[in-house]
Amino acid sequence: MDTRTLGSTGPTVSALGLGLMGMSDLYGPADEAESIATIHAALDAGITLLDTGDFYGMGHNEMLLRDALRGRNRDNAVISVKFGALRDVDGNWIGHDLRPAAIKNFLAYTLRRLGTDHVDIYRPARLAPDVPVEDVMGTLADLVKAGHIRHIGLSEVSAETLRRAHAVHPVADLQIEYSLISRDPETAILPTARELGVGITAYGVLSRGLISGHWTPQRQTTARDFRTDLPRFTGANLDRNLALVDALRAVAEARGVTVAQIAIAWVLSRGETIVPLIGARRRERLTEALGAATVTLTEADLAAIEAAVPSDAVAGSRYGEAQMAMLDSERA
Repeated sequence: MDTRTLGSTGPTVSALGLGLMGMSDLYGPADEAESIATIHAALDAGITLLDTGDFYGMGHNEMLLRDALRGRNRDNAVISVKFGALRDVDGNWIGHDLRPAAIKNFLAYTLRRLGTDHVDIYRPARLAPDVPVEDVMGTLADLVKAGHIRHIGLSEVSAETLRRAHAVHPVADLQIEYSLISRDPETAILPTARELGVGITAYGVLSRGLISGHWTPQRQTTARDFRTDLPRFTGANLDRNLALVDALRAVAEARGVTVAQIAIAWVLSRGETIVPLIGARRRERLTEALGAATVTLTEADLAAIEAAVPSDAVAGSRYGEAQMAMLDSERA
């Protein structure tokens, strides 16, 4: 597995990271034994960056990762944790808390659940309207000094907010949705990150499975799968978006790779500062995704991909209206 460095101050990690969210939450039921086996397979393949959140399954995801790392060398994993989101007993989202005492409390519980004395990259999942980003960065900088976290990350913030945050303390990486059908970061956020020396961890590189090549209109989802309500997965939007996938499939087949592999390879091709997070929940999907690391796209390939999936061709927003309103990145 090739490696990439997250910005000018961040850690060196595998060129592909593994996102663990779906192993605990939001995509419907997952098999815990298979999840752990998938994490083991990822580690064995050279993946070092493991991305979780304290609110994924209300702590379950962190405990799952702890179990998967048991008996392994903790220092071989770069653990990235998102925090700040609040949920009730039914799993509903009820806001964000980024006050200093709350951040310290979140981290204390995370360290206990993970069974470690530090988090490698710690980041607020979203900004809170009542706490300036400078205050959040100040609290996190204190935790870096104390040795409880090694690096500070951000998630879904605008170029302007990234500048403000970075002026307080170096930001190792910005986690943001970036894929063939989520190209908005290219306008201001990615150039600003490069200018500041901030790495990018790209999530949603397969748009939650939509452009994986495995999604069909007949696919059955459960009430616990939040994709059921996402605009890109519903009605006429889904039909239009799957037509884009069919066009991409023709390009992939011409190269002798799968749709998922060419979509991940495209994100890898966007620059050495970008590390795609793959959300595989099963070993077979992990194996497919790992194949993208060996795909080198030519200029002709990139032109064919662009023709198949133009940057403005996607139908529907990536989240519902209420969730989109929470994204500082959408205010850029």
